[in-house]
Amino acid sequence: MSPKQMKFALPSLLVVPIYGWGFSYEAPSISPEVESGYEEKPGWSADSFAVAAANPLATDAGYQILKAGGNAIDAAIAVQMVLNLVEPQSSGIGGGAFLMYYDGADIRAYDGRETAPQGVTGELFMEDGEPIAFMDAVASGLSVGVPGTLRMLEKAHAEHGELAWEELFKPAITLAEEGFAVSNRLHTTLASDEYLRQDALASQFYYDEEGEPIAVGETLKNPALAEIFRRVAAQGSDALNEGAVAEDIVALVQSHPERPGTLTLEDMSGYEAVDREPLCTPWQQWEVCGFPPPSSGHLTVMQILGMLDQQPLLEAPLNNGASSSGWLHQFLEASRLAFADRGRYIADPDFVDAPGGDWSLMLAPSYLQQRSALIGEMSMGDSAEPGNPGELAITWASQPDQPEYGTSHISIIDEDGNAVAMTTTIEQAFGSRILSDGGTGLAGGFFLNNELTDFSFEPEVDGEPVANRVEPGKRPRSSMSPTLVFDQESGELVASLGSPGGAAIIHYTARTLVALRDWGLNAQEALNLPHAITLGGDVFVEEGRFSEATIDALRERGHTVSERELTSGLQAIMRRKDGTLFGGADPRREGVVMGD
Repeated sequence: MSPKQMKFALPSLLVVPIYGWGFSYEAPSISPEVESGYEEKPGWSADSFAVAAANPLATDAGYQILKAGGNAIDAAIAVQMVLNLVEPQSSGIGGGAFLMYYDGADIRAYDGRETAPQGVTGELFMEDGEPIAFMDAVASGLSVGVPGTLRMLEKAHAEHGELAWEELFKPAITLAEEGFAVSNRLHTTLASDEYLRQDALASQFYYDEEGEPIAVGETLKNPALAEIFRRVAAQGSDALNEGAVAEDIVALVQSHPERPGTLTLEDMSGYEAVDREPLCTPWQQWEVCGFPPPSSGHLTVMQILGMLDQQPLLEAPLNNGASSSGWLHQFLEASRLAFADRGRYIADPDFVDAPGGDWSLMLAPSYLQQRSALIGEMSMGDSAEPGNPGELAITWASQPDQPEYGTSHISIIDEDGNAVAMTTTIEQAFGSRILSDGGTGLAGGFFLNNELTDFSFEPEVDGEPVANRVEPGKRPRSSMSPTLVFDQESGELVASLGSPGGAAIIHYTARTLVALRDWGLNAQEALNLPHAITLGGDVFVEEGRFSEATIDALRERGHTVSERELTSGLQAIMRRKDGTLFGGADPRREGVVMGD
């Protein structure tokens, strides 16, 4: 059965009521994808509602919640819990998330980003005056921030949910107890990870005695996570942030054998999700709404797009289904300039003031025109410098380069026109490589994040502080870019989209928006396009997706180019002019779209 057929019927349904009343979850027999890598997907049409997520079982959970009368917020919670189970390497209750929500009138931005424990210092990742090796920091107790996903989802549900909170956990509890077929993506990620086998619980749960990962198609049950979900369903987020589960998290962090962290029960219980003011930016006929700092996503995406709009058209933007070298050159140069600003200015707004006291000054047309004028015929390479969008009380140093990873994205539009764009993460694959069973003593559990490695390892450069340095209670800068798009004239919702991918999320989201608005592509066609990124130095293009002529043309313009896998996980749902929906799922991952 093709994914397109799946939206109308699901095979071999097993009805498993969990609480005996209300919503009855139907566990579908969905086989994992046979192959990893790039796989063409058709795109999916729907008349009234649609769900897009990174795994078919997660998408189906949201679909069933909507069919049972839930709304987009309800569906997002069910999707997230199933993702925690079937895609544990990417997100879950041990991590954080940003959620954009549109209720038909207002746009809300819910911040569930992790926070640094109160016991940290700016020298968290420094030893003998030098930053420690990145992976030594990741796979340790030092990297674990206070989880925020559950607190945030609980807050959003209390304000907007339709179905009872406990109903939303039925899909994940059923699948955790009855088991699910391990997908190729999970198997491959387990096989390739060099650190996860060092965690006692994870090595026993995900690997056999020879250290081989659980096989594709094998049924995996997670009784520990089922029990934890039952507690959260009954008690809310306090079941994670207080009591036995919190005690287990804290004990694991503080007793890490290599580099213990300072996380405490007070840190856990004191976490609060934040309701932030979304950033909405006019962009020709559209208004693009995204997340404010501590996310750098919206500001950097819109800087790139704003600079591109002021560039002359060098050649046709598409060439045989791929972006042309002329357009790519401008896109990459705009990215260099935007990332230079990102590295200098953007951090947690509770600790760092915006340039000139207003983040929107970084998107002022006059400022972007000034920045766009720096783009020439030849690449500026790694010499892009930050601009001056507004006065600062403190002079910040630019953050040194360091890796960023991870995440998953969910897009949902319900039949009432409510919409969710939610990007969710534990940072690297399997986060800190610490698996918590919540003190249940049962097999399985969930992974703790390594989100604190999104802070700058170096607190200052040449005597000047880095805006994104580590501080107690601070939220690390993120690249997550959950995005809602509206028609400027009518105010109607146009799209929900976003992607995982670390810092490359920004490139993936920006390029997708251009493809949707300027190139006349539908959601699936836009997601199929090959990627090209730069964080300010070398250029990376998606392996095997660009012609040698295009790569050579970039090199002639002074770019240092190499090919690599660029595994985005884009999800997008667009509303057509006739009011129906069309969704796309990234061909590089195993997600699908479902709707009616």
